Amino acid sequence: MEKPNDNHQLDIQYWQSFLQGDKDALGWLFRRYYPDLFRYGHKICNDAAMLEDCIQELFIEIWQSRNPPPSTSIKAYLLKAMKYKLLKLLRKRNQTTLQPTPQGAKNFEISYEDFIIDRQDADDKAKRVVLALSQLTNRQKEIVYLKFYQNLGYEEISEIMNINYQVARNLLHQAVKAMKKILLRHYCIFSFMI
Repeated sequence: MEKPNDNHQLDIQYWQSFLQGDKDALGWLFRRYYPDLFRYGHKICNDAAMLEDCIQELFIEIWQSRNPPPSTSIKAYLLKAMKYKLLKLLRKRNQTTLQPTPQGAKNFEISYEDFIIDRQDADDKAKRVVLALSQLTNRQKEIVYLKFYQNLGYEEISEIMNINYQVARNLLHQAVKAMKKILLRHYCIFSFMI
């Protein structure tokens, strides 16, 4: 079983305050998770205005429904709710992306900008990693993003992706294994060319 992060209890306290009618507590949660929600949503859709509207609508719905705190984590709950809200809106617009993608639809992407690199050697390694990531399936890309960029645990990931705990572990293992194979193949090709 994974140890919950240190902020989990603080999130629950703010959620409880929000349930008692404290708008500022919900505002705190909004400010805390807005950047994560926006970055995650941007992997699904490039329309910044749509993303901002979805996040705002999500928090309005949360205020109106006042449901008890989620079972795993506030962050996982919000990311999952954002994902489904955005996918529903995209389906309405016939722009679904995380399902098997129609031709021309945007895939779940982990872009080069996600890496902060200040040395040329690290830059070359990052380019190879992004190349390897681009060759993964959408679900593999999503789990890599959630695990390594959002620092979520397997329980949170399984909730967001609507899969069980062991499937999440297996999927990440397969994604990392596929990336290693791709990186090794490209390294061998690159070494041969030098």
